[in-house]
Amino acid sequence: MTKRRLNSGGIARRAMLFAILATGPQQVLASSADQASFQLAQASNRAAPGPAGAGQPNLLGQYGDWGAYSGGKAGARVCFALAKPTSSQTVPPNRPRDPTYFFLTTRPADNVRNEVSVIIGYSFKPNSETTAEVGSAKFPMYTESDGAWIKDANEEARLVDTMRKGTDLVIKGTSARGTQTTDRYSLKGLAQALDRVSQECK
Repeated sequence: MTKRRLNSGGIARRAMLFAILATGPQQVLASSADQASFQLAQASNRAAPGPAGAGQPNLLGQYGDWGAYSGGKAGARVCFALAKPTSSQTVPPNRPRDPTYFFLTTRPADNVRNEVSVIIGYSFKPNSETTAEVGSAKFPMYTESDGAWIKDANEEARLVDTMRKGTDLVIKGTSARGTQTTDRYSLKGLAQALDRVSQECK
């Protein structure tokens, strides 16, 4: 397993999260340039160390609950589909947390297609795992800080294919303080968003 790490300590990342949150909970994606900039920055940070250089992102289209974005310079294009949960629960209830996102990133220069990632909105319990569930199918994910990635890279394509055909995606996790969370994402529009991403980042 090769870990594709999220630069969780970046100041720019936190600034983007606050900017997204400030748009209001009723706005899931819309045409938020701040949100797209945030995702592009994270994709660039995982691709190579040092400052992100993805440039100004472009909203390619909004498809149901999923937005398709692109950005980056020639030879370093980054495209992604991004969504927020349609519902979230915590046990104990009403525990505060930062914004939560699920995204699939494509970086042609790195031969990366539809890399699955989650930002959970809190620090995961150390050495814990989470799961991505679509119907009866479950896919283990490893965690680091507040990020999660598919544990078995060989299963990533099957997860994406299952998501394309599914209705809802459920992500469960446990925070460092023991709070259990369940986030549900609508998969409406995901297939169209991924098709648009594929067209843009060939």
